[in-house]
Amino acid sequence: MGTSAPARPPRRRAPSPLRPPRARWGRGARRPRRSPALTLVTGLALLYSLVPLVWLFVNATKSQESLLGTFGLWFGPEFSLFDNVSATLAYGDGVFVRWLLNTVLYVVLGAGGATLLAVLGGYALARFDFPGRRAVFAAVLGAAAVPGTALAVPTFLMFSRLGLTDTPWAVIVPSLISPFGLYLMWVFAAQAVPAELLEAARIDGSGELRTFLTVALPLLAPGTATVLLFTMVATWNNYFLPLIMIRDPDWFPLTVGLNSWNAQAATAGGEPVFHLVITGSFLTIVPLIAAFLLLQRYWRSGLTAGSLKG
Repeated sequence: MGTSAPARPPRRRAPSPLRPPRARWGRGARRPRRSPALTLVTGLALLYSLVPLVWLFVNATKSQESLLGTFGLWFGPEFSLFDNVSATLAYGDGVFVRWLLNTVLYVVLGAGGATLLAVLGGYALARFDFPGRRAVFAAVLGAAAVPGTALAVPTFLMFSRLGLTDTPWAVIVPSLISPFGLYLMWVFAAQAVPAELLEAARIDGSGELRTFLTVALPLLAPGTATVLLFTMVATWNNYFLPLIMIRDPDWFPLTVGLNSWNAQAATAGGEPVFHLVITGSFLTIVPLIAAFLLLQRYWRSGLTAGSLKG
């Protein structure tokens, strides 16, 4: 009788490079510990962040009478959100729409220009060596530590000498400078753009501009999205600088315009439009939420950049 062939051991399927293997908790592996204190602190932070938004939305659905006569964190007897929105857009011959367009203009030119300058400057400071580089680094750190309100009055005096006050340039030009954005892009470019990759592109005959556009810029996308979010929020919510720079209501941003409505409603004999102020404030934060939701995947990928090595 012939001997039977030995049984072959079962083949193990190699893990797919596109699908990471599932983590299995063995007897020796420890599960992540749950911290009740950390959960409590996170819940309180979430509650602190969401309560103002809930209050704003709930009160934006109330009429002027219900706003002053009902509980602030619950809805009124009637849902007046759409009536309030149309009244806000039509009040004062549609000046709210003009303020919204002004704010978009300041964000596109100011925040967009600040992001562009931060990307160019951060890449150059991270990947090019030149005399005085450390002095530039110290100047950027010092500028990032100075609050913007401390520079508002000197900026106003300088722009008044130039005759640029009460014009959109008085808001756009100061918004182009973002020391924190420049520092952030400097640090990000130093980690995200390998020097060897740039040298390989140069050896292949690529010029500096083409190397930046085709090699470095795609790698800088997460940092660019992060800087864009920061500068956009800062420009959108900018209040003090437009307040001292602009006197013409036709050039007000939303922050200054809504404050003028609130001051008018609080003045004796003024028209009570507190429901329009709250509805306008609610409409103001909607674009910021939409921008965050659209850019969050780039932002989240930027937070983990450098944690994985090829």
